[in-house]
Amino acid sequence: METAEIPSHPPPSAAAVLEAVDAAVEESEWSPEDDGVAASEPMETEAVESSAGDVMEIQAGVESMELETKGKEKEEIPESEESIEDKEEENKKRHLNVVFIGHVDAGKSTTGGQILFLSGQVDDRTIQKYEKEAKDKSRESWYMAYIMDTNEEERVKGKTVEVGRAHFETETTRYTILDAPGHKSYVPNMISGASQADIGVLVISARKGEFETGYERGGQTREHVLLAKTLGVTKLVVVINKMDDPTVQWSKTRYDDIEDKLTKFLKQSGYLKKDVQFLPISGLMGSNIKTRLDKNVCDWYSGPCLFEVLDKIEVPLRDPTGPVRMPIIDKYKDMGTVVMGKIESGTIRKGDSLLVMPNRASVKVLSIYCDENEVRRVGPSENVRVKLSGIEDEDILSGFVLSSASKPVTACYEFHAQLQILELLDNAIFTAGYKAVLHIHSVVEECEIVELIEEIDTRKKKDDDPKKKKPKRKPLFVKNGAAVVCRVQVNNLICIETFSDFPQLGRFTLRTEGKTVAVGKVVRLPPAGSTSFAA
Repeated sequence: METAEIPSHPPPSAAAVLEAVDAAVEESEWSPEDDGVAASEPMETEAVESSAGDVMEIQAGVESMELETKGKEKEEIPESEESIEDKEEENKKRHLNVVFIGHVDAGKSTTGGQILFLSGQVDDRTIQKYEKEAKDKSRESWYMAYIMDTNEEERVKGKTVEVGRAHFETETTRYTILDAPGHKSYVPNMISGASQADIGVLVISARKGEFETGYERGGQTREHVLLAKTLGVTKLVVVINKMDDPTVQWSKTRYDDIEDKLTKFLKQSGYLKKDVQFLPISGLMGSNIKTRLDKNVCDWYSGPCLFEVLDKIEVPLRDPTGPVRMPIIDKYKDMGTVVMGKIESGTIRKGDSLLVMPNRASVKVLSIYCDENEVRRVGPSENVRVKLSGIEDEDILSGFVLSSASKPVTACYEFHAQLQILELLDNAIFTAGYKAVLHIHSVVEECEIVELIEEIDTRKKKDDDPKKKKPKRKPLFVKNGAAVVCRVQVNNLICIETFSDFPQLGRFTLRTEGKTVAVGKVVRLPPAGSTSFAA
């Protein structure tokens, strides 16, 4: 049935009244000639006219009620949004970044894949597909590793190249897995992964011959442990993998032998006993990962499983109110410029105005993604993707830092560092002019030692009498095992901080020809407003 508009055109706020009027005149025949009021039944027309007088009065009441309601809503919205946001923050599980390190073929990717499968991140159908793919390549035991090793090169060789990244959750904690490559050719990638980690899982193969290869001189187990310690991984879970292997068969003697050897080495590397925990697992079979070991499988181990150990680890909290520091590890274009990295300090919110250092580009945060979900704000130790406006992706390099505009990160060409010399290459002398590759957070830059300032005596001094102390003199060179303060210079501006202010941006390694020769920390930066020390 066609209806014409009532000529008085009451505002929308009188909708309730109009509904009542429409109900009263429902059966009338309306026409434009009658100006929308004429009806076939006079009694109902009178009802309309008699009620029209009350419309203005009711309208005024309704409008005043609407204005009051809108006013209240305007006052309440910001408070309710803030309270919801705070509540979400409170209820949110804690987040930890876990790096899997160890010698090549120890079973890092397989263990990582098994964790994802057991925590429900990968379904049975996908596993069956990987099993078939591995069988076709005559590599039946590699199928779990395919979950973490996603590119074809890694699957064909059976070796991780890039740092694999995945997420899983337990009842109390959200985890980001960083699957570091074990091969010595890809140590720079391993450094990139370990620099983002809060805790490390050192995977050791118990198979006869494999542990010895990884642990003895030239194996990656030792180098990975030293690098992890240098890069700030203070808590270590040592999982002795492949315990189900025919050469091991869950042997307690083999497990104890490996634990004894590693305990001594970890102590020398600076790990305290309370910061290291050992447990036996089988990455391929999933034993002792999500649930404790069955006594029928292993009757001598009654300790916790891997998930329990990870959940109980306490890590120091970072400052959510400090200046923003987020080293950029990668970038790409997706309806804007997106940068990836781990927030080391401060909190990033949607709409924030920040700086990309060292080129001092002013940017605005358009959106933040954490574990594939968009969030309004994110705090320290989270691995995030941040979409920015005000900068193109080609203007960003790995190693740049997203930082607060009010307290930007320091950008410089040189700095003073305290170095510990580990093992120099044959016939090499560590002196002024020594060149190496500097790895500091996500920066990889060629550097030169331009000056040795002071050699530090690491031995305990029996006599602390200042009168008997020899005056400090600059050394000409230092040998293996020495500790020295030196001035380091780079060709391009890099973003760093002193170790005392921001440990994550102040610790580094020096590598030469594929070998780690020294580890160190930044102890002094150029004066404010300058990028180098005065001559």
